[in-house]
Amino acid sequence: MHIVLSLGGSLVNTEQGTDKEYLAKIKAIIEKSEASFGIVVGGGFAARKKAKKLREKGASEFDCDTAAIKITWKNAKAVIDALGSIVYPKALKDFYKARKLADKHKVVVMGGTIPGITTDTDSVLLAEALNSTRLINISNTDAIYDSNPKDNPHAKKYEKLSYDELIELAIKNDKRTAGTNFIFDMLACKLLARSKIEAHFVSGKNLHDVENAINGMKHNGTMVV
Repeated sequence: MHIVLSLGGSLVNTEQGTDKEYLAKIKAIIEKSEASFGIVVGGGFAARKKAKKLREKGASEFDCDTAAIKITWKNAKAVIDALGSIVYPKALKDFYKARKLADKHKVVVMGGTIPGITTDTDSVLLAEALNSTRLINISNTDAIYDSNPKDNPHAKKYEKLSYDELIELAIKNDKRTAGTNFIFDMLACKLLARSKIEAHFVSGKNLHDVENAINGMKHNGTMVV
């Protein structure tokens, strides 16, 4: 069984550098599971910061995307270094190669792939390539809300959503620009729906929820099915 983790870059690389202690805890959770894993690592705050600087200098969105993707590769390398012997030792950029190697390794890791495609979409494409029926989105947000809970203290939290409901929320929030932070981009949501991939959205800071989502148990985040 393959499980795909979409791992937020800001959990991997904080403003203080790579969070090795956090990644060691993620490794321990993965080692306890009988499943194998495909991990797609995002760019996080560093990608948003880089894209903002480039836009201020007049860079195209293509160039902003390209810069953000390079940061995801750096974050992916940090994850690989932390996971050690259980992971294929290189960050992959090809879904076909990832599928081939996933049957030989406990974990394969990817960063971003091409400009215009977010790591949200990359994670769903990887799930499709691996024929995975479960995807875990691990970020700094504990669940999906109808609006940003940081801006709206009355934002509604969802325990469960249909694919169509998730797509509606994504349409409202998807700006399609590098480094922006939204629930899950619209294309990724539509790919989830077409392949009927069960998706779980949990806070990376709550490792109990992360482990429960991986094991198919109840958690405090949002399930999309």
